[in-house]
Amino acid sequence: MKNDISISEVEKSTIRKLSFRILPFLILCYFIAYIDRVNIGFAALTMNQEIGLTATAFGFGATLFFIAYVIFEIPSNMAMEKLGARIWIARIMITWGIVGCCTAFITGPISYAISRFLLGAAEAGFFPGVLLYLTLWFPKRYMARIVAVFMVAIPLSNFIGSPLSALLLGLHGLLGLSGWQVLLILEALPAILLGLLCLVWLPNTANNVKWLNQEEKEWLSSTLTFEKNQLLNSEKQDSAEQKKSKFKLLITNKYLWFFAIIYAGSSATSNILSLWMPQILKAFHLTAMQTGLLNMIPFGLAAAFMIVWGVHADKSGNKSLNTAIPLFVTSFGLLLTILPRL
Repeated sequence: MKNDISISEVEKSTIRKLSFRILPFLILCYFIAYIDRVNIGFAALTMNQEIGLTATAFGFGATLFFIAYVIFEIPSNMAMEKLGARIWIARIMITWGIVGCCTAFITGPISYAISRFLLGAAEAGFFPGVLLYLTLWFPKRYMARIVAVFMVAIPLSNFIGSPLSALLLGLHGLLGLSGWQVLLILEALPAILLGLLCLVWLPNTANNVKWLNQEEKEWLSSTLTFEKNQLLNSEKQDSAEQKKSKFKLLITNKYLWFFAIIYAGSSATSNILSLWMPQILKAFHLTAMQTGLLNMIPFGLAAAFMIVWGVHADKSGNKSLNTAIPLFVTSFGLLLTILPRL
């Protein structure tokens, strides 16, 4: 009994140290990544008119980002397998930071489209890279809650990034640059700095860190090794025909496609709001700062309720209902936006 208690205490202390040492830094990285992805929506408030960008051209460029993201996702993951998650995460951040800075010097629709495509290519693989890195440190039973906390960076980036972008947009004339150029440069530079810091802050293995004691290192190593061996043994037991059968069952699983469609819809909604909301709000003749402050509201609520729904889902055990209700509320909110036109 005493041994069980001591093991539990070692587990708690190890997870606590990992959570405070590794997770906040990765959340900050994803926070910056998402700001660099959607800040073009605020830049567009003055950029579109200055470089002659129509709404169609702006939307087309936004689409090119995701096309490049999809095209380079698998090659990026393959490179990550060879070079390691830590080095590849650093490479991704440095590259997208450089591309983000260069975007400040676009001159028209063509250069804008190219810059968005390059940004998508640079950022591809970041999210799976972070997930892979987390699996090297956190046991499987902790991954769901760790990823949930990590994902809060998405609404937080819009919540904090909205007034920040509005503030930077007001620095028109700084160093002879337009406000949107200042915005893009100053929000891209942190990605380069964090990318360099990745190489120093993120360790490769638990063996060479000083913030875990020997007992904690041994517990983490044995736990992760046990989980890895379980997976390997399971794969070895399956014949080639069994693996083929499992893959067929996977791709023909109606629930997989059902949830894929749900996620695609929710992701599309989130990205559309992130990119177009500033321009929609600006159409009501608001100042840049007023636009930024109003844009904070939905994403601030999203950050809070993402945690609320996650905790409630774990406690209630009803994942379906806790997924359906937020999606229904979102749909109802979007429906309300068209009511004045009816």
